[in-house]
Amino acid sequence: MLAGETIGIIAGWGRYPVAVAEAIRRHGGRTAVLAIRGHADQELGRCADVYGEVGVAEIGGAIAFFRRAGCLRATMAGKIHKTKLFAKAAWRHLLPDWTGLKTFWPHFISRTNDNRDDSLLSAIATAFDSGGVRICPATDFAPELLAAGGLLAGPRLAPAKLADIAFGWRLAKELGRLDIGQTVVVRNRAPIALEAIEGTDECIRRAGRLCAAGGLVVVKVAKPQQDERFDMPTIGIGTLQSLKAAGATALVIEAGRTILVDRDELFAFADRSAITIASCHDRAGEAMLPDMRSDAA
Repeated sequence: MLAGETIGIIAGWGRYPVAVAEAIRRHGGRTAVLAIRGHADQELGRCADVYGEVGVAEIGGAIAFFRRAGCLRATMAGKIHKTKLFAKAAWRHLLPDWTGLKTFWPHFISRTNDNRDDSLLSAIATAFDSGGVRICPATDFAPELLAAGGLLAGPRLAPAKLADIAFGWRLAKELGRLDIGQTVVVRNRAPIALEAIEGTDECIRRAGRLCAAGGLVVVKVAKPQQDERFDMPTIGIGTLQSLKAAGATALVIEAGRTILVDRDELFAFADRSAITIASCHDRAGEAMLPDMRSDAA
């Protein structure tokens, strides 16, 4: 129980920040929600005891907001559309404050550091820590959002699909090790699409355009070096809608290291659409599949 502690939420796009805010309240905490302008769900206002908005590069303003709200701990939840950081003249639109400028200078100005997700998010977390607000994993406050192992929804997996999963799992782990993406789409042990800056949903839809035959298997895993404070694999209803649009028939995730948002809605959609959702534990880079009985969830 959080016993009245005010937890900060840096809220990006999607339902995930809403789910985290609701969980914090269930556990007896208060929420100070800081919505990233141009990203966050308008529903967040009703989940917040304290609410504000900030630009994606206004790091100093974000720290000051949480300090005023009495937050010693905060978490990141929701997607930041990284493509906006690489838009033409992006810095003129993002307008970093002084702390943001210092944080991002090595990445975008002097170019002494790279711009992989881990590099950028670690820099942000370090700035918050220096400002007296510790960035924590969202699952510290909402552990019930983590996926259990087993067959979670949809039909059992055929042997050919199990082979695709094992193949895709190895690819996804290597993609994550390089900090490029977390998702791969395969068919008949051939890689159809690999996630990079475009994000999971667009990767899946691109695979559907490239492989009109359907029958795709989507594998989304945590990075081997996953920092649980940010960028945890997250599945929401939009992910399943992308699977259906692409003609994919299976989604495989990593048990204990994947966030499920609105799981009842997810599982109902999967059952209606005959999409399998299977959750596996990682062992030395291989997909060690549990018994996929229909009662394994």
